[in-house]
Amino acid sequence: MDTVLARTFLEIVAAGNFGRAAERLHVTQTAVSARVRTLEDQLGRRLFVRSKAGASLTPAGQRFLRYARMLVQAWERARHQVAVPPGRRAVLTIGCEISLWDPLLLDWLLWMRRAAPHLALRTEVGFPDNLLTQVADGVLDIAVVYAPQQRPGLKIELLIEERLVLVTTSKRPRAPRPADYVFVDWGPEFAAQHNLAFPALSNAAVFAGLGPLGREYLLQAGGAGYFRLNVVRQHLKSGRLRLVPGAPEFLYPAYAVYSESADEKIVAPALAGLRQVAVAPAPARTRKTGRRPRARRPTTARQWA
Repeated sequence: MDTVLARTFLEIVAAGNFGRAAERLHVTQTAVSARVRTLEDQLGRRLFVRSKAGASLTPAGQRFLRYARMLVQAWERARHQVAVPPGRRAVLTIGCEISLWDPLLLDWLLWMRRAAPHLALRTEVGFPDNLLTQVADGVLDIAVVYAPQQRPGLKIELLIEERLVLVTTSKRPRAPRPADYVFVDWGPEFAAQHNLAFPALSNAAVFAGLGPLGREYLLQAGGAGYFRLNVVRQHLKSGRLRLVPGAPEFLYPAYAVYSESADEKIVAPALAGLRQVAVAPAPARTRKTGRRPRARRPTTARQWA
């Protein structure tokens, strides 16, 4: 089936109506309608219900949504693999969760350039569910995520048990106050543990959905917040940041996820590189592993009131 039809279908779903989809695709609304009719004729089912509020999916459209994504992703994967750059034997595609890419992904790229120059590398940063779906669909060779859900046909390997530590720019480290606290969104499990330890910080003055953004804000504006130890280690050494004594630490592990049927010649060097750069800083580690962040030194609300 023509992938243009699947792309048009997905664009309508994302835009919410035919008009905005046409604008994004740089075609007329008549062309979009014609593509949908062709697609519906091929499937023998109506896919959209149009109204003044926009376009909503029919039950058949809901079922087709997954396959439309798979079709487009498979085509992109095939296009990338066929178009291997000169001097390279194959293409390896890796995705990394937004909260984990810095500096892991850059360090890995540099390692691969030295150790596996025969591979062309493609990278992307995204949300875990989407990354895992792309691995399952064969669009990504490897995904690096926090706390992945087990899926049939996928292998999961622990790379590193990163630690989230409470740091401050204050020369006299103390329990943080809401007015100068930066809350970084490290996921729902961290939020739950964090709220138990710091109920007074639930209404922090600054909320950052991205670790690097929160870190740079903290360095320039001052304050306190939780960040990955490997990322702030250099700032701790230079004195720009300081650990808050007695503050609980939380585990934030990183996992590599890949298909059981993956090409060993492509995936093996990539995994070797991830293992290498993940342990390069040689931080202190615990023997136990787990997917959920948990306080290493339980702290009561009274201690931090």
